[in-house]
Amino acid sequence: MTNRVPDWLTPISWLYIALALLSAAAIAVDIYARHRRHTTVAEEVVWIASALYLGPFALPLYARHGRTTAQTTARTTARTTENDVAATTGQNHDQPTAVAGLPGGGASAIAHLVGVPLVLASGLTIAGIDLWVMIIVIGVLAMAFLFAYERAASERGRAVPVGAAVVAAVLTVLAFDIGMGGWMLLLHFNEFMPPASEGSFWFLMQVGIVLGLLTAYPVVSWLSRRHQTIAPA
Repeated sequence: MTNRVPDWLTPISWLYIALALLSAAAIAVDIYARHRRHTTVAEEVVWIASALYLGPFALPLYARHGRTTAQTTARTTARTTENDVAATTGQNHDQPTAVAGLPGGGASAIAHLVGVPLVLASGLTIAGIDLWVMIIVIGVLAMAFLFAYERAASERGRAVPVGAAVVAAVLTVLAFDIGMGGWMLLLHFNEFMPPASEGSFWFLMQVGIVLGLLTAYPVVSWLSRRHQTIAPA
């Protein structure tokens, strides 16, 4: 990968990455140390992961739509109904579409953290370019993570059939990749893709995830109206 990224982007990238990590830590502390637990760990991971790409902008979003009432008792393991979930978290499913898209963003963020090192270590390429493999691997991982989230949430009373969860994961990630994958290809073929060892690479991937949220918005909105996807209450 050729790197034509301007030098001034490097300090900005590391600053934003640091703020993203601090924001993710702040959400994690609020959930686990302050006992503001959610019904499933999957929901908690989605909110923490949102800060990995939204950075400090995730904090007001979490405070408004994701912060639960402090709980000092142990989490119940019994199956709950949808009304029980709403009562436990202080949330409901009338959350905005932007919030419903966060599981897809979180799945992509985690898929990048797993997939990029995996592809680089494997040395696999298509037509001599590792980017194609990277996009495919990240996409498949993101679908798997998003499907796992939908099923985990369904097991806690917010029923989404297996088939619907598969459809939601595939359609969401495909729409997401219009922005994310398109951004990666744009950077690569314009020689603005830095090595994965540089902070600017990961910052640009954070930008790509946000672009993916935008291109996936219509699909997530449609799925939400059909109750085939679950917002991270």
